[in-house]
Amino acid sequence: MINSKLIEHIFKAANISRWNDYPKMVDLVELDKQAHKFIIAYFIAKLENDVDMRYIIEGGVFEFLSRVIVTDIRPDVFHYIQKNKADQINSWILTNLEPLIEDIDEGKFLERFKSFQEDKDHQKEKLILKAASYLATKWEFSIVYQTSKFLNDIDELKQKVDEELEDYYELIGVRKIAMNQKLARIIDLSGRLRFQKRWAQTERIPKTAVLGHMLVVAIFGYFYSLKVSACDKRLENNFYCALFHDLPESLTRDIISPVKYGIDGLNEIISEYEMRLIEDKILPYIPQSFRDEFSYILGVRDENGVLKKDEFENRINRITPQAYHGSMNNVNSDEYNSIDGKALKYCDNLAAFVEAGLSISYGVKSKDLVKGFKNIRAKFKKNPKIEGVDFDKICIEFIKDLDIENLSPDDCGTHL
Repeated sequence: MINSKLIEHIFKAANISRWNDYPKMVDLVELDKQAHKFIIAYFIAKLENDVDMRYIIEGGVFEFLSRVIVTDIRPDVFHYIQKNKADQINSWILTNLEPLIEDIDEGKFLERFKSFQEDKDHQKEKLILKAASYLATKWEFSIVYQTSKFLNDIDELKQKVDEELEDYYELIGVRKIAMNQKLARIIDLSGRLRFQKRWAQTERIPKTAVLGHMLVVAIFGYFYSLKVSACDKRLENNFYCALFHDLPESLTRDIISPVKYGIDGLNEIISEYEMRLIEDKILPYIPQSFRDEFSYILGVRDENGVLKKDEFENRINRITPQAYHGSMNNVNSDEYNSIDGKALKYCDNLAAFVEAGLSISYGVKSKDLVKGFKNIRAKFKKNPKIEGVDFDKICIEFIKDLDIENLSPDDCGTHL
């Protein structure tokens, strides 16, 4: 599905600081910016006609993996180099990435990556990705501007940032966001998830936010979908279900599992309140044309007249949304509109496992962090596979490659 070296590459984005030549009230990192970009791209794409959503996802993944390679180059310098040395820089990116991705999807992922770099078609999809990247950057700049007003060139930069907006006005979603209409509220809610840290009660390196975590789970879900040869709609649904799975936490905050599940009945109360907030604070701001689809992605469905939410259940939407209890490979065609909810829970756990493991490998570990790391590994050891994909194998490879001291693969297989 995915190898540990590629996982490490993805998480490098959590260590890449943005706007590091400007004073900031909060740390802004590349992983969060990329997550915000994917979210914005989704909404822009859904308001356009004849958009290849798989291309939006895959092209975004290609751009993300590439950006981690060229992170030391300032964006303005990078764009200038691209205009003059595009072939050389693309070749250099591939040279660095090829060892990490050459085996994925039996080599077809790498071939699509090469094609993406050379592709002169899909102009609308590429414009959407570029517009989403710009809007995510503009959102960040609104933070930077507040603490940089004393700099003599900040207003000049602000003018350049504002002027670029006009380049994307042909896209309906961009106009709606620029006019501060309802959609802008969802973009803002999503962006605020970068301020909510994962594992909030324990020190950790790198510190990752809920926003970045959502993208990591989505990328894991994407590679899982490739591994099971998911049809286009199933792959799309899996990616966006994972990308938005923690969106309600922009309203409720991230409540850690020991609290959520440690008090009898609390999880049910939180879920009920979360559902009410989704109905009042999220869905009314989603364009009517795809509101039902977005509800389905969030895991919201009507069960005997009562709305319930479970983003991590297997489901199909052939006629009306319903839970599905068979093998997802039996509903692997676009007509079923299927979502591998249970597999995405595996991806969510894998992301948490990596978050804890990376910090432990850096030497920053608390009792809670080690306990969480071991308990997640124990879950994978007990139930290693879903739809034939072995997640425990990924864990073992990750532990070995990071050479995590005193936490051998066998040691990590037992509960504390």
